[in-house]
Amino acid sequence: MPVVRDLRLLLRFRDFRRLLTVRLLSQLADGVFQVALATYVVFSPEKQTSPTAIASAVAVLLLPYSLLGPFTGVLLDRWRRRQVLLHCNLLRAALCLGTAGLVLLRVPDWLFYLSALSVTGVNRFVLAGLSAALPRVVDGERLVMANALSPTAGTLAATAGGGATFLVHLVVAEGPASDALVVGLAAVVYLCAGLAALALGRDLLGPDPSRVQPRVGEALLSTFRGLVHGLGHLRRRPPAARALAAMTAMRFCYGGLTVTVLMLCRYAWSGSGGADHATADGLALLGLAVAVSGAGFFTAAVITPWATGRFGTFGWITVCASSAAVLLPVLGLTFEPGPVIAAAFVLGLATQGAKIATDTVVQSSIDDAYRGRIFSLYDVLFNVSFVGAAAVCALVLPPDGRSAGLLLVLSAVYAAVALGIAAHQRRFT
Repeated sequence: MPVVRDLRLLLRFRDFRRLLTVRLLSQLADGVFQVALATYVVFSPEKQTSPTAIASAVAVLLLPYSLLGPFTGVLLDRWRRRQVLLHCNLLRAALCLGTAGLVLLRVPDWLFYLSALSVTGVNRFVLAGLSAALPRVVDGERLVMANALSPTAGTLAATAGGGATFLVHLVVAEGPASDALVVGLAAVVYLCAGLAALALGRDLLGPDPSRVQPRVGEALLSTFRGLVHGLGHLRRRPPAARALAAMTAMRFCYGGLTVTVLMLCRYAWSGSGGADHATADGLALLGLAVAVSGAGFFTAAVITPWATGRFGTFGWITVCASSAAVLLPVLGLTFEPGPVIAAAFVLGLATQGAKIATDTVVQSSIDDAYRGRIFSLYDVLFNVSFVGAAAVCALVLPPDGRSAGLLLVLSAVYAAVALGIAAHQRRFT
């Protein structure tokens, strides 16, 4: 297989292997911590979970990426990146242990969220540092290959971490002790990631001292101005702007269904037989829904190259949005596990398929000098829309997750995206 052959070529680079080890351990711990946070908020037997609590957890997981993302590079261009990977992972290990202690103490939710937010906020520096360091450990000829394989491997590691967390919760009695145990497990893996960074040379990952940015304040101000200029450039590129608007709306819909499925798993599908048994049932169904949605993402990656060749880039976005608009009410309004989990597959495929197409539109229609800034804005829109969906669900979703009105509204948003893209498709092709 080409992927296996490419990976074997990259693994010949000693420092690439070491950097990849840091990535895999870091993102494995991310998966453990994120699922541990979700299960603590949603499935703790002693908690009466609400859509508001889920919205808070989603904000903790995603907002640091959006708010810190455009500015992390400024600091990464001033600090030794090896030291960033070392100290940030060690810091996250310590913060995870503190969070585990808060779980055992059953502190107020706001204090728990503040601690969890500190863990996820540091994460942005680690991921950006891993990406910035990659050109220092492979040659230019294989950089594209490394950029394709490294994040994919990290995503698989995060998925494995999340799966391991689900398994732990299914075999260990529910309660604060088990929640703290899983968060503590994330701390151990973060510690291993930090120690793995020591295998890399202190100055290997850069930046070169001669190319360090000016004062931090000046660099931050320059970054802000650059984002404003990037937004102005985007306004002059209607194809990219419309694709980003469509992707933002579709991500919002995906977020709405995610919160709906969480509430259904917690209450409507948990069954009977005691709190622990009900929690195990709900966790098992949530794990299945996540796996099926991930299968939809994978399927989109496989078929999108063919689909964009068949329908065109904007045509494929239209197909994705219209398919979701039709199938979401057909499958979702039953509020039964089988059809709703099937809907998770459809929406995973549609969302990822549209995202791949949107990435292509942005890369092809935005000038190279502005591309980085536009992708920073893209990252903000992508995550804020998901958080916004969680906030809307907090206002309108009933405790058991059964809201026909919400699903119909989300279906209407998908339909509006499909109609809007189709109406302007000829202008873009």
